[in-house]
Amino acid sequence: MIKILFSVLFVSHAAVAAIKVGLVLDKGGKDDKSFNTSAYEGSVKAQKELGIELKYVEATDTNSFEVLHRNFAQKKYDLVIGIGFAQADAVKKVAAVFPQTQFAIVDGDVTAPNVRALLFEEHEGSFLVGAAAAMKSKTGVVGFIGGMDIPLIRRFQKAYEAGAKHVNPKIKVITNYIGVTGEAWNNPAKAKEIALSQAGQKADVIFHAAGASGSGLFDAAAEKKIYAIGVDSNQNWIKPGVVLTSMLKRVDVAVFETIKQANSKAFKPGVVRFGLKDSGVDWALDKNNDMLWSEPEKTKLGEIKKQIIAKKISVPDYYVTK
Repeated sequence: MIKILFSVLFVSHAAVAAIKVGLVLDKGGKDDKSFNTSAYEGSVKAQKELGIELKYVEATDTNSFEVLHRNFAQKKYDLVIGIGFAQADAVKKVAAVFPQTQFAIVDGDVTAPNVRALLFEEHEGSFLVGAAAAMKSKTGVVGFIGGMDIPLIRRFQKAYEAGAKHVNPKIKVITNYIGVTGEAWNNPAKAKEIALSQAGQKADVIFHAAGASGSGLFDAAAEKKIYAIGVDSNQNWIKPGVVLTSMLKRVDVAVFETIKQANSKAFKPGVVRFGLKDSGVDWALDKNNDMLWSEPEKTKLGEIKKQIIAKKISVPDYYVTK
C-alpha cells in the first residue's frame, strides 16, 4: 500500500511539475522539411521525453506573430518559443508585457530579462558545405539560392563562396535570391526556375538556404542530374543520390535544450550560440548520401572542420565588417 501511494504521489508531482510550452512556427509550418520541421521535432522530443504539455501554431503571415505570442502568454504558458528572425519584434513586445513568462526565439537577437536568443554560426556550416560543393563539382561552377534577401542569408552565401574557393580558388559561384518578402520561403516554383537557370550556366552543385522553397531545387537537380545541398534539417532523405549533403542547423537541439532547462527550472535569459564546436551546425552524412563520398573526401572535410574549430581557417562572417 505504501509503495502504491508513493508511486501515485510521484506521478502526480511529475504531472504538476511539467511545464506548458507554446511553439510559434512561421508560415512554412511544421512540414516545411527545413527550419520549422526541425523546431517542431525538437519540441515533440521534449514532449515525449520530458512529459511537457505542448501546443504549436502556424502563423498565417508576419502580422499574426504578436497575437499568437500574446495568446500563449495570456493562457499562462510557461515557455513560448518563436521560430525565425521575423518574430523578434513580437517577442520583444509581448515579453515586456508578460515578465513572468519565459520566451525564446530562434535567429532573433532579443535582449530582455525573460528572453533567450538561440543563435547559430551559420557561416561555419556554410563554409564547410561550400568546400564540399567545390570538391564534387566537375564543371568548376556551383550555385547558391537564397530565400529572402536579408543579412542572415547573405551570411550563408558569403561563407559558402569562401568555402568553395578554399578548395578551388578558380571556382565560379552563381548566386540568386527568390525575393525580398516572407513569401520567398514558400515558393518552390521560383526556386526550381532559378536552379534550372543556374544549371544552364553549368552549375553542377547548388546549395539552398530558402526554407520550404528548397523543394524546387531538389526537383530541378533530379531533372538535370546534378547535386543539391539541403539546409537546416537533414534533407538527404528527400532525394537520395541527388542531395549531396545538408548544412545542418540544429534548431531541434536548441529547442529541446531550452525546453529541458525551462522544465528543470534552469532557464536563463541571454544569447546562446551553436556552432561547429558543439555540433550546432554541421554537414550531414548518413545512409542516404554516404555512397556519394569517398573516404579521402570525408577525411578532407573532417580536416577542414577541425581547422575551422581550431580557428586555423578564418571563416568570413557577413555580420562582421572590418
